[in-house]
Amino acid sequence: MDRLIYLDNAATTKTAPEVVEAMLPFFTERFGNPSGIYGFGAANKDVISRQRETIARALNAKPFEIYFTAGGSESDNWALKAAAEAYAPKGRHVITSKIEHHAILHTCEYLEKQGFEVTYLDVDENGIVRLDELEAAIRSDTVLISIMYANNEIGTIQPIREIGEIANAHGVLFHTDAVQAFGHLPINVDECHIDMLSASGHKLNGPKGIGFLYIRKGVKVRSFVHGGAQERKRRAGTENVPGIVGLGAAVERAVRTMGERAAREEKLRNYLIGRIEKEIPYCRLNGDRVKRLPNNVNFSFRFIEGESLLIMLDGKGICASSGSACTSGSLDPSHVLLAIGLPHETAHGSLRMTLSEEVTEEELDYVVDNLKEIVVRLRRMSPLYEDFVKRGGVE
Repeated sequence: MDRLIYLDNAATTKTAPEVVEAMLPFFTERFGNPSGIYGFGAANKDVISRQRETIARALNAKPFEIYFTAGGSESDNWALKAAAEAYAPKGRHVITSKIEHHAILHTCEYLEKQGFEVTYLDVDENGIVRLDELEAAIRSDTVLISIMYANNEIGTIQPIREIGEIANAHGVLFHTDAVQAFGHLPINVDECHIDMLSASGHKLNGPKGIGFLYIRKGVKVRSFVHGGAQERKRRAGTENVPGIVGLGAAVERAVRTMGERAAREEKLRNYLIGRIEKEIPYCRLNGDRVKRLPNNVNFSFRFIEGESLLIMLDGKGICASSGSACTSGSLDPSHVLLAIGLPHETAHGSLRMTLSEEVTEEELDYVVDNLKEIVVRLRRMSPLYEDFVKRGGVE
């Protein structure tokens, strides 16, 4: 393949060289178990503590409120299951939205089987939760609200501060899945009244297999993994020291470069959106045009199948997706696109492109030039498009 243009950074990012460099000694020279009594192992306790401090500063949290996990899905599972169990004596009602990541939705399905009742909020055409409907859904037995910070498919950013204020006013715990947002947007857990927050290292140029769950002091959350005293007895198991070091280095890097990186990505994002809307007919930008992640572009192209589009783009060296990486093997249309009101046939023709700090305008021109040709080719093979043309472009 002559070139590779990677536009699937919402699925995973390249581990930054400085992150890899920071991790390497902890695979070899400094491999000791932090639980060891001897100094060689115990020294890594201090290493872990420093990474906890780095992450806490990025959230305006306290270091002891940061718990390391294997990634975002585990953090989501822990937050929902453990909080629901701990607060069950108060009530068994949970509120979430219809466009959450499957780590939330499938965990909510599990809770329903355990006797909890879950309210799944609708969203508007841009994927934003309606605050009046959220507040109206709160009941006397509501114990938890879980709304994602920014959507992994369409990039829409939720009104997190307002949601946190509503939850706080009603005495309800508020969890947010910030896997797509952390490291890309400034987050202050106190200002937003966030009680729990999930994040993952590989979404911000860190390693895979490491993440964290922020749990505000005073929140009653049960232990998630039993068997040891690690993570203050809440998540047993020998700490992934190289991963934790890599996560800390990635967070430090993300905070340091956030402003410059976001401005550059937003400029290129808008350039890509503008070219597509101007040059490819019968397409729709999904997600809020302004309240969206700086690097997210999601379009639906009518009269074509997204799977065929992805395969043909791959043949040109372009990596993109049709939605969440966790459902890329599914033939069903995106639950997010259906929730914002797209018909099945339109949702099937979706394309998500998520940029990085390394992508260039020249590469995006190459993408659009090829995308235009591929869409034309696929529509020529579409009986739906043929019928549409025969009707003179009239529905």
